[in-house]
Amino acid sequence: MTQRTNSPAPLQTGRVHDVDALRGFALFGILVVNITFMASAFPGNLVDDPDFSTPIDAVVRFLVAALFSMKFYLLFSFLFGYSFVLQMDAAARAGAAFVPRMLRRSLGLFVLGAGHIVLLYSGDVLTTYAVICLVLLAMHRVRDRTALLTSAIIYAFVTLSLIVSAAFLDRSMFMPSHDEALAQAATQTQAMLGTPAEIVGHHLSGLDLLVIQAVSLQGPTALAMFLIGMIAARRGLFSDLGDRARLLKRIQMVGFAVGLPGGVVYAWLGGDVNTWATAASVVSAPFLSAAYVATLVRLMHTTRGAWVRTALAPVGRIALTNYLGQSLAGLLLFTGLGLGLAGRVSPPLLLVLAVAIFILQAALSAWWLKRHRYGPAEYLLRLFTNWTRPRRGQSASVPTL
Repeated sequence: MTQRTNSPAPLQTGRVHDVDALRGFALFGILVVNITFMASAFPGNLVDDPDFSTPIDAVVRFLVAALFSMKFYLLFSFLFGYSFVLQMDAAARAGAAFVPRMLRRSLGLFVLGAGHIVLLYSGDVLTTYAVICLVLLAMHRVRDRTALLTSAIIYAFVTLSLIVSAAFLDRSMFMPSHDEALAQAATQTQAMLGTPAEIVGHHLSGLDLLVIQAVSLQGPTALAMFLIGMIAARRGLFSDLGDRARLLKRIQMVGFAVGLPGGVVYAWLGGDVNTWATAASVVSAPFLSAAYVATLVRLMHTTRGAWVRTALAPVGRIALTNYLGQSLAGLLLFTGLGLGLAGRVSPPLLLVLAVAIFILQAALSAWWLKRHRYGPAEYLLRLFTNWTRPRRGQSASVPTL
């Protein structure tokens, strides 16, 4: 989200830049998780690559699972719900009918997501967001209390479903054995190094798993976070949050106290291989996400930490372009269309690569926004959403993702 002015607004001031920076921060966490799936097919088959079995490999996998997995997806979803309200305000200022506008936006997101799956990376969230946004659209006039209650019911249902599954379902009945999963992962990793047709085939081969995850876990949890984000935007959460030090400290204390042990349990039990672990993550991840937000907001509102907002906000302003750009980077690094590094990069080096890619994105985002009003993907989505060419210049008024 950015601010509409006749000249570039300073990144160091204004609540809008807090939200931009948080969105950029969420994109970093998403990249740290996604790059492991972009680099080989082993994580997608819920097994570790036997070529990377050193203690440092295990430590990095553990830290990524405990500190990153699901936490940043929830934060990104929360910010999507927050931005939804800003889209409503933008439509009202423009005198445009909101529902048709959002229907076009959802369709545009879905089309971009479908192209993302086919051409870049099968672990897409845009198609899920596009579909769930329709539910949010149907609920956009409900009272805050109703939205909060709905969010709680959704989250409780997902958690209860996971607990019941862990207690009564035998995963081995519908999951391949460990050896079968290893063989399948090796075959799929080799396909990533093949021709363009083989790479597209690899992307499409994961559609069934993508749909299952979207229906059973990612979709419901995203909707819950959408609703909470919508409430937060209605109440102007970030209008003075940086000045509420006592509240932020409490969020940190509770969030880290619940979220960190939950993340450790999730990683210790094997991550998504274990349904009990997934249940622990679903329960604890929102707390750790909230603690991250409180920590980052406190940091950005200090004299020494203001540079963090300056660095992160441009990434968040063009979040859609950067999200797709991360997948493009993965395609060029790991598949046969680029350097062909699939299956050849260890977990520690993947973490270093994620940091390097994000730093590059931050630099490119700042450079781009000095010259353009929107990112390339944002321009296309706004063109489709508003059914008119976006204005040229700098400082867009509302986010697209």
